[in-house]
Amino acid sequence: MSRYTGPSWKKSRRLGISLTGTGKELNRRPYAPGQQGPNRRRKLTEYGLQLQEKQKLRFMYGLNERQFVNTFKKAGKIKEGKHGENFMIMLEQRLDNVVYRLGFATTRRQARQLVNHGHITVDGKRVDIPSYQVEVGQVIGLRERSQKLKIVQESLEGLYGRPEFIQFDENKLEGSLTRLPLREELTQDVDESFIVEYYNKLG
Repeated sequence: MSRYTGPSWKKSRRLGISLTGTGKELNRRPYAPGQQGPNRRRKLTEYGLQLQEKQKLRFMYGLNERQFVNTFKKAGKIKEGKHGENFMIMLEQRLDNVVYRLGFATTRRQARQLVNHGHITVDGKRVDIPSYQVEVGQVIGLRERSQKLKIVQESLEGLYGRPEFIQFDENKLEGSLTRLPLREELTQDVDESFIVEYYNKLG
């Protein structure tokens, strides 16, 4: 299954969650798209709830199904902690997500483009793999020729704040993970236990 590249606002309204992280999608129309609009009432089955939570997280981080499943399996091999929480932390460690958290991009989709186009460095070396797992202490920055990109400057100027597990040097335009995030610091709009149940039933 390929990565979803359609309209994120419509998908956000369908799932009832802001996939861009801005909340703008749900401000004007906080209901699912379609002719029935706000009058639509749909009770989900247990499977439907599990699938919905899985889709929320997958579309939020912009992964295709194969990438999502592979990351889920890798998280299951971590001996300490809960499978679902480890999974969400691993998603948070993706390079494209860290670029987004640092403020170089306004959305994860935009951050993925910055990585793909070779604008991002890890410990001074160019890395163009969005799924690269960033370790605590690794320095994420911009190539010198990329520091004056308009989209980067606009994103940094419009940034409200960064998570506590992110450190950023405004003079050098680089930052890092100071530690792995805690579950309560990640999205509360997704119940990861449903995702674990979903894949456990699939075997």
